[in-house]
Amino acid sequence: MDGVPEGDTVWLAAKRMDAALHGATLVRGELRVPQLAEIDLAGATVTEVVPRGKHMLIRFADGRTLRTHYRMDGSWHVYRPGARWRGGPAFSIRAVFTTPEWECVGYRLHDMAMVRTSDEASVVGHLGPDVLGPDWDLEEALRRLRAQPDEQIGVAILDQRNLAGLGNLYKVETLFLCGVNPWARVADVPDLPGLVERGRSLMLANRDRPEQSTTGDTRRGQDHWVAGRKGRPCRRCRTTILLGDQGPDLQERVTWWCPRCQATPAPVPRARTGQPGTEPRRARY
Repeated sequence: MDGVPEGDTVWLAAKRMDAALHGATLVRGELRVPQLAEIDLAGATVTEVVPRGKHMLIRFADGRTLRTHYRMDGSWHVYRPGARWRGGPAFSIRAVFTTPEWECVGYRLHDMAMVRTSDEASVVGHLGPDVLGPDWDLEEALRRLRAQPDEQIGVAILDQRNLAGLGNLYKVETLFLCGVNPWARVADVPDLPGLVERGRSLMLANRDRPEQSTTGDTRRGQDHWVAGRKGRPCRRCRTTILLGDQGPDLQERVTWWCPRCQATPAPVPRARTGQPGTEPRRARY
């Protein structure tokens, strides 16, 4: 299945990181990427760790901010001193922050950048309203979506420039629950505000736990309506769930849908005959 971290995953990770680092002075602060390798953060004090869509911002008292992004495979892990680090091989570690009480280790992080906190817009200013942010703005998200009325809705709600944080899992589940075909035009969605708010409500319901359930059942195999269920019967109408690729070339995302429950008139999608694929080689973050 498309296992790319969603905005709720980043939100929960930022919450845990903030609990460990908020107000703490780092004993060890390493950034293991070439462009930042000379920066030594030992002695720096963390003021807060906050999510912004699928980005994580670690702010320091000296007015700097470290931006990291998970993309397909990144993660932050929080350990007690002396615990075994289990996030992957040592060569995949990109950051190590330690305090007397905690060790925070970042694996396979992407798009790492150190900027002035006052210049954070240079790295996240392109993002639309944050679905899980305290400043969520439904009307602004709708304005951005409606600015491209002919875009496919399944593409539009994944574009982080329209609304930040919602990923492929919540895309397919939201569209199913709203009875909207992923290939329908934005202009043809009968209740666009309701669709956006449904996606947000699903993410709010899952942000405080690692499990992501859209059915209300967290048991494996029972947790999703259509995601990961190609060839299996729809939970509502028993029609076979289909799988296709959606999006521009090199930005395709695997998309599950029920052709009966989501029969909104739309162009015929590109069918996928093999197993569910992986992330595109490029994607808009």
